[in-house]
Amino acid sequence: MTDSSEQAKDPFLIALGERLKTLRARRGLTRKALARMADVSERHLANLESGVGNVTVLFLRQLTSVLNCTLAEAIGDETASSPEWLMIREILRGRSETELAKGRAALAGVYDAPTSESARRQRVAMIGLRGAGKSTLGQMLADNWAVPFIELSRQIEALAGCSISEIYNLYGPSAYRRYEYRALEDVIRRFRRAVIATPGGIVSDPATFKLLLSHTYTVWMKASPEDHMGRVLAQGDTRPTSGNREAMEDLKRIMESRAQFYSKADEVFDTSDMTQEAALWAW
Repeated sequence: MTDSSEQAKDPFLIALGERLKTLRARRGLTRKALARMADVSERHLANLESGVGNVTVLFLRQLTSVLNCTLAEAIGDETASSPEWLMIREILRGRSETELAKGRAALAGVYDAPTSESARRQRVAMIGLRGAGKSTLGQMLADNWAVPFIELSRQIEALAGCSISEIYNLYGPSAYRRYEYRALEDVIRRFRRAVIATPGGIVSDPATFKLLLSHTYTVWMKASPEDHMGRVLAQGDTRPTSGNREAMEDLKRIMESRAQFYSKADEVFDTSDMTQEAALWAW
């Protein structure tokens, strides 16, 4: 049995802690919020994220090492549920991002309902964090192009019959993701042409993000962390800094954790140091 000091130095636990921090940031959650939603001790979560995990994690790892399987197989992950899944994973193991993108496109060609490129480009979807200009510039572009402007967050609230915060508080993040997917599905079905502003965390759910990429021309509205924070505060929303002295560091971590997903967009549009009018003309 390893003692606590050895556990703290275990590379597996350190890597596990870093992955948890990345996943938390990708979903835009503070440590306090995650602990509350998962009904776990915030201190225990802090220990896990810093690489001082529960000995049970190492115990499971030792068992799976002998069994020559992954933790995912041990806990019943779908991608470890059948020989075909396992062989597909083996084909993809170790591939570069470019190779994986080609594989995803090939699978989409086999299994997804075909969407023509011209039809996909009729809907422009803006992705990115709050404060990037999605709503403001999106409305201006929609007016300029004489097409509907859709705030996906408002569609989610209409579908759920309550606010975003109430969805989270009453039903939890899993329910929110289901509403988000259904709302996007509905918008795609009803609007052949539109400009769509999406919630910043839409990339956190693979199924919803895949639906978005397949049926819209996506644009990553990008800005510096300082611009993001300044614009949100200028709108009178002090939630990013309220009771959180490390708000800027949290924002940077969220940006870093989502950057690889946002970069899957068809186009990147940097709105830093740019007025709304200049951004529109630069489009």
